[in-house]
Amino acid sequence: MQLGVIGLGRMGGNIARRLMRDGHDCVVYDRDPAGVEALARDGARPTRDLDDLIAQTKGPRAIWIMLPAGAATDDTVTALADRLSPDDVVIDGGNSFYRDDVRRAKALASKGLHYVDVGTSGGVWGLERGYCMMIGAETPVFERLEPIFRSLAPGLGDIPRTQGAAPRAEQGYIHAGPAGAGHFVKMIHNGIEYGLMQAYAEGFDILKNRNAAALPEGERFDLNLTDIAEVWRRGSVVSSWLLDLTAQALAGDPALSKFSGVVADSGEGRWTVQAAVEEGVPAEVLSAALYARFRSREERTFGEKLLSAMRFGFGGHIEAGKPG
Repeated sequence: MQLGVIGLGRMGGNIARRLMRDGHDCVVYDRDPAGVEALARDGARPTRDLDDLIAQTKGPRAIWIMLPAGAATDDTVTALADRLSPDDVVIDGGNSFYRDDVRRAKALASKGLHYVDVGTSGGVWGLERGYCMMIGAETPVFERLEPIFRSLAPGLGDIPRTQGAAPRAEQGYIHAGPAGAGHFVKMIHNGIEYGLMQAYAEGFDILKNRNAAALPEGERFDLNLTDIAEVWRRGSVVSSWLLDLTAQALAGDPALSKFSGVVADSGEGRWTVQAAVEEGVPAEVLSAALYARFRSREERTFGEKLLSAMRFGFGGHIEAGKPG
């Protein structure tokens, strides 16, 4: 299947590479010519601009946008809408706010175009591991694009199967509902991610400070956090990929000296808390995790360094103010 891909950064480039590995034809564009050239060396068809990309794709087209949420994505959707033909599809695979998806879908429908939002999880590891996808789309359009989703998804892998699980969910992608539903589910996924990461960070901070001078001498322990992280990976109920990344970070730098502990929030955590308020759903842990990130910009703890280490591990996220 042919797919146009706009935005060839950490995830966009690897999405195109994973699709090409499975035999798909990728026509690519990025404002940075170096990104286009790198994908061309891997077998993609390079383009100079949006007009060139559209000229090199066949109708009905599918164009996947992988850009930062907000103005960059909005501007690109608008530019495409002025150039595409009826029945073409615009796919937003970034982390857009779900209400923006609903608005865009309505605007594109008035021109005979389709809009799909794909909440995409997998970070810098997606090329090899695959991408978990939560998709908002009209059913016929979802089915048309399903070969793309199957190629990007992780597949069954080696984890135990859940009795009665839906076949698509087992493969690592779902049709969550109409436009907006995919990014809404991904938004809550990222809100949960905040809470999980904060729990690990706080736990390891408590472990690290068990040798504090204020404690009774007989109750001070100089604990090896690297060993603790590793042993918890082996059969523990708290084992997870985030713990794997924690263990890897501590093994490479037990003091996490290259991290300051300034922890960014990319929007989804705030939107999750806003949704909880709108729905009247208590979300104490997720709210506290978001507020902890706000506080990290004022004072630093070891736990916040660990949050930065995990974010760098799964997404290649660089702390604010540090060179990329």
